Amino acid sequence: MPTTLKLPNADDIRSAVATALSEDIGSGDITANLIPAEAGAEATVISRQQAVLCGSAWFNQVFAQLDPGIHVHWHSTDGERIAPEQLLCRLQGSARALLTGERTALNFLQTLSGTATRARRYADAVAGTNARVLDTRKTLPGLRTAQKYAVRCGGCHNHRSGLYDGILIKENHIMAAGSIAAAVDAARRFGKGLAVEVEVENLMQMREALRVGADILLLDNFDLATLRAAAHECGGRAKLEASGGVTLDKLRAVAETGVDYVSIGALTKDIEAVDLSMRFRTN
Repeated sequence: MPTTLKLPNADDIRSAVATALSEDIGSGDITANLIPAEAGAEATVISRQQAVLCGSAWFNQVFAQLDPGIHVHWHSTDGERIAPEQLLCRLQGSARALLTGERTALNFLQTLSGTATRARRYADAVAGTNARVLDTRKTLPGLRTAQKYAVRCGGCHNHRSGLYDGILIKENHIMAAGSIAAAVDAARRFGKGLAVEVEVENLMQMREALRVGADILLLDNFDLATLRAAAHECGGRAKLEASGGVTLDKLRAVAETGVDYVSIGALTKDIEAVDLSMRFRTN
């Protein structure tokens, strides 16, 4: 699960932006039409707080869809730590298009920067340990690939992208299959060679999952002592992922138990948008 700043598929970015513009503009920006069509403007985006920047491609795409003649020049890059009152980018072009796109462009930039900023805090908390912080599927609807990119910008790592690219056998799957062994056997037969991860709720279940050859064990709501015991007993036979109620203040202690991963839904679920401001100047 390497950290990389490779952007999501360009079609994903275009589609997300088109949907966002459609819901905001609808039949047309009535207020922007008060501005003469030939009027030009310049704008700057300024940060109001310390943060990690993310979302420039979505920001750019907003204005590309509204008016390809708008020029955006960035002074900062995705993944960079930014400071209050720092100049992030300059824009120049149609005043109407700049005004129409302002809110949508900032929504993407503020939300994704908020995700990256939170991820940076969690990544910093485990620095020096062998554990990696993973995201989950608890993302904002329609922004999965965007938020997972933001997680990488913040220095954390991605779990599976969706239900199609990873096997995670959870409690209800085990109940439906009849046992951990039956679920893992089915995963081996139909899983297309993917690693098999099994959620376990105690050491007894962990031993059963190890016995049948699970590749990764999700240790659900284990306390610190039990996490340490699990890591000792597992002895490297499978990767261990701690999950469930891990807050930032507890993260370091969890990472030091010997687990390989800590998955945290709050990376993408509980997001506080970064405070950014766009300032205009007409030509």
